[in-house]
Amino acid sequence: MSYHIIIEPTALLDIQQAIDYYDAKQIGLGEKFEAALDKRLVSIQNNPFYQIRYDTVHCLPLKKYPYMIHFTINKIDNAVTVRAVFHTSQNPTIWKKDR
Repeated sequence: MSYHIIIEPTALLDIQQAIDYYDAKQIGLGEKFEAALDKRLVSIQNNPFYQIRYDTVHCLPLKKYPYMIHFTINKIDNAVTVRAVFHTSQNPTIWKKDR
């Protein structure tokens, strides 16, 4: 069973900031970051039951990038909502306060 992915606007902002950061480091690196993120989103779409890190929030790290996808699952609607995508050095409770 495949789950529908919903990306919250604040998570889109997280993603765009990461892409901009990597593009500022090297042209094309932001695109590689986005491709790595897309692969992980496909993994989540196919099987979202990764580790619960806190409350009901599941997390999945990106490969090769120090970012983690924070998401929740709605089993009734077969939907996964991406709540945040941010650097692993950040405190995960930040997005709960700001959003």
